[in-house]
Amino acid sequence: MRKLKVTELHRISPEAFKQTEKIPLIVVLDNVRSLHNVGSVFRTSDAFLVEAVYLCGITATPPHAEIHKTALGAENSVDWQYFENTSDAVKKLKQIDYQIVAIEQAENSVLLENFDSKHKKLAIILGNEVHGVDQSVMNQCDACIEIPQFGTKHSLNVSVTAGIVIWELFQQFRLK
Repeated sequence: MRKLKVTELHRISPEAFKQTEKIPLIVVLDNVRSLHNVGSVFRTSDAFLVEAVYLCGITATPPHAEIHKTALGAENSVDWQYFENTSDAVKKLKQIDYQIVAIEQAENSVLLENFDSKHKKLAIILGNEVHGVDQSVMNQCDACIEIPQFGTKHSLNVSVTAGIVIWELFQQFRLK
């Protein structure tokens, strides 16, 4: 077995990425403070053809060297918008018929492996590293997904959570 060279990976250009059909998924970051988490979400969103990333509240926006350090340019290929308030992003998404789903540990949450969106368009909300998704935003959501965890810790890093959920949803959308 031999590792592939970068030239063998057949990567598309940012311009070609913009023209590529995306999955109908928007990732909303609700007051995510870590620039490394933001960059990582951009990079994962690029890898799995996410439609856009919405950056809300204290979440930093490109261009920023610390975001670029983990995004590696994905902040230039993935569409993004900034909203001062996450609630405003949610209102906009509801107006254009997105199902709004928090990624959180909450009453009546659905385990990730049991979640099957019947909607054609989906927005997932990932929350602050300490406080999670703000309760006022939770109140606006149509559903809540929870990642089952079996160890002594009951939380995952925002970027890890994003990777797990985006990958699962990517598979679901590609099968539809």
